[in-house]
Amino acid sequence: MAAVTATPENGGGVATASQAYLESKAVKDTRSLMSELCRHFYTLGWMYGTGGSIAMKVHDDSVPRPHQLFLLSPSGVQKERMESEDMYVLSADGSTLSSPSPKPYPNKAPKCTDSAAVFLKIFELRNPGAAIHSHGMESCLATMLNPSAKEFRITHMEMIKGIQGHGYYDELVIPIIENTAHEYQLTESLAKAIEAYPRSTAVLVRNHGIYSWGDSWINAKTQAECYHYLFDAAIKLHQLGLDWSSPNHGPLRHGKGTLADGGKAGIIGSSLQIKPLPSCILLDIEGTTTPISFVTDVLFPYARDNVGRHLSETFETLETQEDIKLLRSQVEDDLAKGVPGALPVPPNENGKEKVIAALVANIEAMIKADRKITALKQLQGHIWRSGFQKQELKGVVFEDVPVALEKWNALGIKVYIYSSGSRLAQRLLFGSTNHGNLRKYLYGFFDTTVGNKKETNSYIEISESLGVDKPSEVLFLTDVYQEAVAAKNAGLQVIVSVRPGNAPLPENHGFKTIHSFMEI
Repeated sequence: MAAVTATPENGGGVATASQAYLESKAVKDTRSLMSELCRHFYTLGWMYGTGGSIAMKVHDDSVPRPHQLFLLSPSGVQKERMESEDMYVLSADGSTLSSPSPKPYPNKAPKCTDSAAVFLKIFELRNPGAAIHSHGMESCLATMLNPSAKEFRITHMEMIKGIQGHGYYDELVIPIIENTAHEYQLTESLAKAIEAYPRSTAVLVRNHGIYSWGDSWINAKTQAECYHYLFDAAIKLHQLGLDWSSPNHGPLRHGKGTLADGGKAGIIGSSLQIKPLPSCILLDIEGTTTPISFVTDVLFPYARDNVGRHLSETFETLETQEDIKLLRSQVEDDLAKGVPGALPVPPNENGKEKVIAALVANIEAMIKADRKITALKQLQGHIWRSGFQKQELKGVVFEDVPVALEKWNALGIKVYIYSSGSRLAQRLLFGSTNHGNLRKYLYGFFDTTVGNKKETNSYIEISESLGVDKPSEVLFLTDVYQEAVAAKNAGLQVIVSVRPGNAPLPENHGFKTIHSFMEI
């Protein structure tokens, strides 16, 4: 079909259309479809008062997609009275090939949509099959819940599954740009938002509406419907005092997602904004990413109850012999210092059973005293590894953790773990959790071999290992006051995690606190 030809003066990059193509069934069908959709969107409240518009590629398998024509709806025309001949036909480079004929008074002279420049930029950057601009009340109000927010965020809603590349557990993030007097003036800021949010298929315009797009008109329409549903849900949850941006949609706290914080929140649903964004985030585990109850009621008892079995099954291996050597050294040091519960460990020549019995007695005393020592943590890590391999164990993290990890990674923030548990134990926990494998979001692991978690030098060592220009580029999240003080003294940014079961903080502790990672 000779419907499109490349012009040599522009290197063959821009196509011109033949009259046959302009009058083809594909163009006629697209005209008819767009007028039908405009009338339908009017009934949904998306295109009242002649506002709103649609842009759509003319699908024709015989024409390469970059050269396909696309149609734009007109401006100033009542969408419920839209007819197929009202559409503008443009070439791939944005040149107008066909315009509607004038209509008698009181109709205004025909004019292409005021969003033409915006649509052209969307097609240039994302090459969709169709794009929709809605003035729906939901899309407008969603940008007004927090006047300073630069993003709309929502998670754990079924309709998120209708957005390309997203699932129920994902956090949907839509950039918000500021409105302008004329729609064509939105082009530059919209282009920056599209480039900054590669996963997004929409951009919100504050106090105005939304631009969204999809691979086809069906995909674009489906996503637009889901977006409006989610905006409506957020508004209704807000009216009920509930938090739409957190997994459990619990009660909003003061300043969260409302104007109570004076407009300081950086994202809708967040009460705490870190400026500038940290280069790295360093996470504690117990009481921060993971319930204390999981550690105290699951991990520790498993290690304690399986010490004898593990040592007996692996006694002859090089790894376990190294563990025993390290434990012997620790016990000898404990005996010299008179540490309660320390008992001599006989040499291997006295028999495997006696060695194991002595080790078990020492380890039980160490666990009971909650000692943060490398010898114990290393052995526990090996026991837990066996438990994970046998599928007797699975890691547990709070529901907001996987959402936050994905968000931080999308922002280019590197996330590390610092825990008293061994690096092996850390990898095991995050490698098999109640939310799947989360190790893909983690860049490294630190344990007590780098230093005690309550000592400032440990955090100095970590910040130097991370290669940041200054320690303040690292944000440390912990539930332990003494760790927070040590990290702060090393120059790190610090936020204290307040989770169910955590120990109370001292009065006037002076640290910022959060109940969920979604608050950051």
